[in-house]
Amino acid sequence: MKAAVVGYGAMGKILSEMLGDDLFLNVAPECEHKNFDKVEKPEVIIDFSNPANLDMIYDYVKATKTPVVFATTGYTPEQLAKIDELSKVAPVLRSANFSLGVIVLNRLVKEVTPLLEGYDIEIVEAHHNKKVDAPSGTAKMLLKSAQDATGYDAKPGRDGYCPRAKNEIGVHAVRGGTIVGEHEVMYCGTDEVITLKHSAQSKKIFANGAIKAAKWLKDQKPGFYDMEDVLFGANK
Repeated sequence: MKAAVVGYGAMGKILSEMLGDDLFLNVAPECEHKNFDKVEKPEVIIDFSNPANLDMIYDYVKATKTPVVFATTGYTPEQLAKIDELSKVAPVLRSANFSLGVIVLNRLVKEVTPLLEGYDIEIVEAHHNKKVDAPSGTAKMLLKSAQDATGYDAKPGRDGYCPRAKNEIGVHAVRGGTIVGEHEVMYCGTDEVITLKHSAQSKKIFANGAIKAAKWLKDQKPGFYDMEDVLFGANK
């Protein structure tokens, strides 16, 4: 696999190192799309940078139809529409989280939630003190899965006098220290609590998932894919 990595921040560096011989080139955020044109075009692009680089990637993929894995978060609705547009001409994969464990967790939420009708649902996520967005993209993904199964409203945090409504899902964000990432979905019933939880111990798990996704995506037809397609295929 010849993979081009966009971005050379913490995740870009880890990903480039883990790719080893599969690394075709690294395109730093400040570079223009011409930097992709080195020897021959890559088989797949992995973007671990920031939303500001979308136009550069969009122009290149639109012209070359190169498969692209979007591992960046924080896109505007307009940018998400552009990514969706790209999927009409090239294989595109986007996920809020590339940890294989988190994808399995999300699958469990989809399967367990309908079985626990009437249970109160709370989602708690924790990250390091430098993370600027809240709740995390992964918490939003878990929330959507729970909402799809229940139709409940989201309740971001609680403050002051706010009795819990029956049909709501609480979403809470913790920021502190060097926490890599923790996500917990609690199902609180009468006299029992069921908890689904995932804890990330290092950022390497996200790079592992992105590499697995890239190797799978490079052989796919144009379309929009996610990590459940990678793990579960047509049976997702």
